[in-house]
Amino acid sequence: MRVALASYRSKPHSGGQGVYVRNLSRELVAIGHQVEVFSGPPYPVLDPGVRMTKVESLDLYREPDPFRRPGLREFRSAVDVLEFATMCTAGYPEPRTFGMRLHRLLRDRIADFDILHDNQTLAPGILALERAGMPLLTTIHHPISKDRRLELEAATGWGRLTKRRWYDFVRMQARVARSSRHVLTVSEVSAHDIAADFRVPRQRVRVVPVGVDVQRFCPPTVARVPGRLVTITSADVPLKGMSVLIDALARLDRCAWSELVVVGSPSEKTDKRLAEAGILDRVSFRSGLSDEDLAALIGSAQVQVIPSLYEGFSIPAVEAMACATPVVATRVGALPDLLAGGVGRLVAPGDATALADALTEVLASDQECARMGAAGRQRAATTYSWTAVAQATAQIYADVIADRAAGALSRN
Repeated sequence: MRVALASYRSKPHSGGQGVYVRNLSRELVAIGHQVEVFSGPPYPVLDPGVRMTKVESLDLYREPDPFRRPGLREFRSAVDVLEFATMCTAGYPEPRTFGMRLHRLLRDRIADFDILHDNQTLAPGILALERAGMPLLTTIHHPISKDRRLELEAATGWGRLTKRRWYDFVRMQARVARSSRHVLTVSEVSAHDIAADFRVPRQRVRVVPVGVDVQRFCPPTVARVPGRLVTITSADVPLKGMSVLIDALARLDRCAWSELVVVGSPSEKTDKRLAEAGILDRVSFRSGLSDEDLAALIGSAQVQVIPSLYEGFSIPAVEAMACATPVVATRVGALPDLLAGGVGRLVAPGDATALADALTEVLASDQECARMGAAGRQRAATTYSWTAVAQATAQIYADVIADRAAGALSRN
């Protein structure tokens, strides 16, 4: 099949959407399909054999100057003006404006592809392509309404008003999701939440879990760093539970752990909390890691911590399992299924004391760490390979194409 794989942004590291785009596209090509990725910035890292078309934007949230003011010469279309105006009024324009730009790029190339696979954009421009004749499958990793709810609960005063405006795009995504005939998600928990929050009929939602590269993410060949903890926060937001982890570490005996390495960038609020907890000197942040560097970091840790308040699937959990690194996580979203049967240690979300107790117990037992790591590696290798993900996704492509063809025949 000829696949157009679209992603409005494709951050290539640490759980970003680019991880999904890279691995799925590589494995689809490996089993014989043609894939062209259409992405806005940040662009993904792709493997040989996968074509790439950049959908350029004003890139208003780029590092190191997010919320930047573009020069006048950068404005080339009305879409650029809309993108900037939305940012200036505290909104988040990227999904909508990416959909507009993609529609302009693909409306004359519909015959070049058998299917359009949209990765979480959920914009009207994507639906316009379906109406123009492109079979469409939409992946929703989890409804962003979950992020919105948690951030609004944590915000106060003026911050609450700006957060509400920022997440205004979620209403658009919910409308588009309800109009989408075929939705793909990554876990039964996410499927339930999509049906509940976006009011998408459950029978329209198919489930294929996310995979892991078990060759790259593998048990370490060198000794782990004693007392090292690792956590991955692709964005320092309340949903990721960083504040709960800080409170838990403040309760831990300082002899029980040596350092926490956070994959991500800290907010000012996080830096302040670390200083107040007296552990700023034991916590470091890393960003922009390659897959190889990330795998080495996870493999160097005694324990990976996932303190999230919600997880639709959790790529970090599967990556840790593949590296035979024990996982201590919260009992939310898909994590209980991923870590069932003693593969990981689960605690109640938001409970810093329970998290501290679980970390203490696991860190104190080399035997338990080894047992959890071995069980995790076995499950990752047998259940969550990207080859299996690509094969299952390609079968859904075939179903979507057949459904479109049947609909066209019935109309004739």
